[in-house]
Amino acid sequence: MSGMELTLVTGRTIGQGCTKEHAKLSDEYMANVAVCEMHPEDMRELNVKEGDNVRIMTDVGSIVVKVSRSRRIRDRGILFIPFGPWVNAILPSGTNGTGMPPLKGFRVRVEPTSEQVLNLRDLLLKTYGGKK
Repeated sequence: MSGMELTLVTGRTIGQGCTKEHAKLSDEYMANVAVCEMHPEDMRELNVKEGDNVRIMTDVGSIVVKVSRSRRIRDRGILFIPFGPWVNAILPSGTNGTGMPPLKGFRVRVEPTSEQVLNLRDLLLKTYGGKK
């Protein structure tokens, strides 16, 4: 299967900020944080189009999100995901003594997928488990 290695950068967006306070279980919140932005040339190389699903993998785990053409990323090799439960599921919890997990500059593997993006409930069950 085709794929590529990119550098993950996380951060806030207006959409993520507006929906995180009142609508975390909504489709609107999911549409704003279960997404990644890629440089157009990286999208072309990966053979994905706006709105396609991609799997993003780290040693911690993997997620499926929608891909979006970035108008902010100027250099190839960068992947942006807004703060939220989806990106948290693939980031390590260790802080190396800083008290802050690595939120920028983290290497990830990205590949196209036909799998669906999990809603928040299913993502949390997959990542953290449920009641036994």
